[in-house]
This record gives sequence, structure tokens and C-alpha cells, in this order.
Amino acid sequence: MGKRAMSGNLSSTPADDGRANADRTDGAPARTGRKAPTPRNRGVGMLIITAYGIFAVSSFARALYQILTDFDASPVAYSLSGFAAAVYIVATLALARIGARAWRLALIAVLVELTGVLGVGLWTYLQPELFNEATVWSHFGEGYAFVPLVLPFIGLFWLLRHRPGRPAARGTQA
Repeated sequence: MGKRAMSGNLSSTPADDGRANADRTDGAPARTGRKAPTPRNRGVGMLIITAYGIFAVSSFARALYQILTDFDASPVAYSLSGFAAAVYIVATLALARIGARAWRLALIAVLVELTGVLGVGLWTYLQPELFNEATVWSHFGEGYAFVPLVLPFIGLFWLLRHRPGRPAARGTQA
């Protein structure tokens, strides 16, 4: 059997950058030479997902350790650390998936994250006695070089540029 027969009638053209296209036998039109838009979870999106993943793992590990070893020292801060970890985990998983439901879940998670970092950041200045220990969002993410403050804005920008039903940022490549 030849290579073409084994590959299921795959062909590749210079217009598609070497990606294989299935020959259409069902009467549907073949794909044009236009390059398909980059999905939300590829290119720059993968860097954003990686940043969220790092915060998911680090905030989860920190919160788990704090809650298991010294919860009585700062219950509000440690509970908020646990909540932040859950938000980062949900955001990471939703950003990594494609589809309208995943997009909505990611949008909600990033908005909760933004509200959390702004709310907790302000709260830590207004009532510092409740925060004997820092959280990821304390002082607007100061302990993490303010990345928790910047990350939700980047996440929102990326999500809004890659809304479901919108042709992937109108052809913008990542």
C-alpha cells in the first residue's frame, strides 16, 4: 500500500504550511488555502495558560500547607488562599479547553480573580489585622511581583479577543 493510501487520502499544499488536509469525498467543498485562525489555547494563549497553571499549583500548595499546619494563625488569609487556588485551577482548566462553555467558565473565573485581587488587595490595607499572613492576592499580589494584579487583565483581553463565534480575533494570529 502506498503512503497516500495508508494516510487516508491526506494531501498537503504550500498554502497550508505543510499541514495535511483530507480530500473530501462527501461532496462538501474542500478547505480553501486560507490559514485557519489560531485557537484560543495556542500560541500566546498557551503562555497565558502556563502562567495560570503556575499560579494554580503554587497557590494550591501554599494554601494546603498553610491550612494544614497553621490555620489558627490567620484563618481569613488562609481561607482566601484556598479560594484563590480554586479560582486559578478553574481558570487554568477552562482556558486550556476550547468551546463556548469553556470560554464562559474561563471568563467567569478570570472576573472572579480580578474581583478577588482587587477586593482582597484593598482589604489587606484596610484591615491588616485580619491578615497576619499573606495570601496570593494580599496587597494586590505584592508578594508575587504584582503578577496576580496584571494576569486577570491579560486573561480578559485574551478571552475577549477570542470570543466563541467570532472568527478568532478576525484572523489575528497568535
